[in-house]
Amino acid sequence: MGLKFVLCGKKEMKANKNVFHDIFTNKLHHVSTMSPLHIQGFELLEGDIGIVGSKICWNYTLDGEKKISKQILETIDHENKVLTLKEFEGDVTDIYDNFKVTLHIETKDEINLVYWTLEYERPNENVPELLSVLNFVVGMTKAIDNHHAN
Repeated sequence: MGLKFVLCGKKEMKANKNVFHDIFTNKLHHVSTMSPLHIQGFELLEGDIGIVGSKICWNYTLDGEKKISKQILETIDHENKVLTLKEFEGDVTDIYDNFKVTLHIETKDEINLVYWTLEYERPNENVPELLSVLNFVVGMTKAIDNHHAN
Protein backbone atom coordinates (compact mmCIF):
# COMPACT_ATOMS: atom_id res chain seq x y z
CA MET A 1 0.00 0.00 0.00
CA GLY A 2 1.42 3.37 -1.02
CA LEU A 3 1.54 6.66 0.84
CA LYS A 4 -1.70 8.56 0.21
CA PHE A 5 -1.43 12.23 -0.72
CA VAL A 6 -3.78 15.08 -1.58
CA LEU A 7 -2.57 18.31 -3.19
CA CYS A 8 -4.87 21.28 -3.68
CA GLY A 9 -4.54 24.47 -5.68
CA LYS A 10 -6.89 27.32 -6.40
CA LYS A 11 -6.92 30.14 -8.92
CA GLU A 12 -9.13 33.20 -9.13
CA MET A 13 -10.83 33.54 -12.53
CA LYS A 14 -11.65 36.55 -14.61
CA ALA A 15 -13.80 34.46 -16.96
CA ASN A 16 -17.31 33.28 -16.15
CA LYS A 17 -17.38 30.10 -14.05
CA ASN A 18 -20.02 28.56 -16.33
CA VAL A 19 -17.68 28.98 -19.31
CA PHE A 20 -14.91 27.18 -17.45
CA HIS A 21 -17.14 24.29 -16.34
CA ASP A 22 -18.46 23.97 -19.89
CA ILE A 23 -14.92 23.71 -21.30
CA PHE A 24 -14.04 20.80 -19.03
CA THR A 25 -17.32 18.96 -19.55
CA ASN A 26 -18.22 19.67 -23.19
CA LYS A 27 -15.29 21.31 -24.98
CA LEU A 28 -12.21 19.34 -23.95
CA HIS A 29 -11.04 19.31 -27.57
CA HIS A 30 -10.59 23.13 -27.37
CA VAL A 31 -8.19 23.06 -24.39
CA SER A 32 -5.12 22.66 -26.63
CA THR A 33 -6.10 25.82 -28.53
CA MET A 34 -6.53 27.81 -25.30
CA SER A 35 -3.46 26.41 -23.54
CA PRO A 36 -1.07 25.16 -26.26
CA LEU A 37 2.04 25.27 -24.04
CA HIS A 38 0.37 22.78 -21.68
CA ILE A 39 -1.90 20.60 -23.84
CA GLN A 40 -0.94 19.57 -27.37
CA GLY A 41 -3.70 17.08 -28.11
CA PHE A 42 -6.97 15.53 -27.02
CA GLU A 43 -8.65 12.34 -28.16
CA LEU A 44 -11.95 10.74 -27.21
CA LEU A 45 -11.16 7.03 -26.74
CA GLU A 46 -14.57 5.71 -25.73
CA GLY A 47 -18.06 7.06 -25.02
CA ASP A 48 -19.10 10.69 -25.54
CA ILE A 49 -17.63 13.97 -24.32
CA GLY A 50 -19.28 15.08 -21.10
CA ILE A 51 -20.67 11.63 -20.23
CA VAL A 52 -19.61 9.76 -17.07
CA GLY A 53 -17.66 6.63 -17.98
CA SER A 54 -16.16 8.15 -21.14
CA LYS A 55 -12.44 7.64 -21.70
CA ILE A 56 -10.17 10.40 -22.99
CA CYS A 57 -6.50 10.86 -23.81
CA TRP A 58 -4.38 14.00 -23.37
CA ASN A 59 -1.00 14.74 -24.96
CA TYR A 60 0.76 17.32 -22.82
CA THR A 61 4.14 18.79 -21.93
CA LEU A 62 5.31 18.71 -18.33
CA ASP A 63 8.71 20.13 -17.36
CA GLY A 64 9.75 20.16 -21.02
CA GLU A 65 8.88 16.50 -21.62
CA LYS A 66 6.10 15.11 -23.83
CA LYS A 67 3.64 13.07 -21.76
CA ILE A 68 0.40 11.15 -22.17
CA SER A 69 -2.58 10.70 -19.85
CA LYS A 70 -5.55 8.40 -20.39
CA GLN A 71 -8.43 9.20 -18.07
CA ILE A 72 -11.96 8.07 -17.36
CA LEU A 73 -14.59 10.66 -16.45
CA GLU A 74 -15.74 9.41 -13.04
CA THR A 75 -18.20 12.10 -11.95
CA ILE A 76 -19.86 15.27 -13.20
CA ASP A 77 -22.01 17.50 -11.00
CA HIS A 78 -23.31 20.35 -13.19
CA GLU A 79 -25.16 22.06 -10.34
CA ASN A 80 -22.11 22.30 -8.06
CA LYS A 81 -19.60 22.63 -10.94
CA VAL A 82 -17.51 19.57 -9.99
CA LEU A 83 -15.92 16.89 -12.14
CA THR A 84 -13.51 14.05 -11.41
CA LEU A 85 -11.13 12.31 -13.79
CA LYS A 86 -9.22 9.14 -12.87
CA GLU A 87 -6.09 8.26 -14.80
CA PHE A 88 -6.06 4.61 -15.88
CA GLU A 89 -2.95 4.71 -18.07
CA GLY A 90 -0.11 7.13 -18.74
CA ASP A 91 3.04 8.73 -17.43
CA VAL A 92 1.67 9.49 -13.96
CA THR A 93 0.26 5.99 -13.40
CA ASP A 94 3.60 4.49 -14.45
CA ILE A 95 4.89 5.71 -11.06
CA TYR A 96 1.91 6.68 -8.90
CA ASP A 97 -1.18 4.67 -7.96
CA ASN A 98 -4.84 5.72 -7.87
CA PHE A 99 -4.26 9.14 -9.48
CA LYS A 100 -7.41 11.20 -9.56
CA VAL A 101 -7.96 14.88 -10.33
CA THR A 102 -11.02 16.86 -9.25
CA LEU A 103 -11.99 20.23 -10.70
CA HIS A 104 -14.38 22.32 -8.60
CA ILE A 105 -15.53 25.82 -9.48
CA GLU A 106 -17.28 28.03 -6.98
CA THR A 107 -18.01 31.65 -6.17
CA LYS A 108 -16.99 33.20 -2.85
CA ASP A 109 -17.72 36.87 -2.14
CA GLU A 110 -18.49 37.39 -5.85
CA ILE A 111 -15.09 35.98 -6.87
CA ASN A 112 -15.03 32.91 -9.12
CA LEU A 113 -12.44 30.34 -8.00
CA VAL A 114 -11.15 27.20 -9.70
CA TYR A 115 -10.05 24.48 -7.27
CA TRP A 116 -7.90 21.54 -8.39
CA THR A 117 -7.47 18.55 -6.09
CA LEU A 118 -4.95 15.82 -6.94
CA GLU A 119 -5.26 12.52 -5.07
CA TYR A 120 -2.66 9.79 -5.48
CA GLU A 121 -0.44 7.25 -3.77
CA ARG A 122 3.35 7.39 -3.75
CA PRO A 123 4.97 3.93 -3.78
CA ASN A 124 7.59 5.05 -1.22
CA GLU A 125 9.23 8.06 0.46
CA ASN A 126 11.79 8.46 -2.36
CA VAL A 127 9.16 9.23 -5.00
CA PRO A 128 8.45 12.98 -5.08
CA GLU A 129 5.07 14.59 -4.52
CA LEU A 130 3.24 15.71 -7.68
CA LEU A 131 3.88 19.44 -7.18
CA SER A 132 4.90 19.79 -10.85
CA VAL A 133 1.50 18.41 -11.92
CA LEU A 134 -0.30 20.81 -9.56
CA ASN A 135 1.70 23.74 -11.00
CA PHE A 136 0.84 22.44 -14.47
CA VAL A 137 -2.95 22.43 -13.92
CA VAL A 138 -2.84 25.88 -12.29
CA GLY A 139 -0.77 27.20 -15.24
CA MET A 140 -3.21 25.64 -17.70
CA THR A 141 -6.08 27.28 -15.79
CA LYS A 142 -4.39 30.70 -16.09
CA ALA A 143 -3.91 30.22 -19.85
CA ILE A 144 -7.56 29.22 -20.38
CA ASP A 145 -8.75 32.07 -18.20
CA ASN A 146 -6.60 34.59 -20.10
CA HIS A 147 -7.93 33.20 -23.39
CA HIS A 148 -11.52 33.91 -22.29
CA ALA A 149 -10.92 37.15 -20.41
CA ASN A 150 -9.28 38.86 -23.40
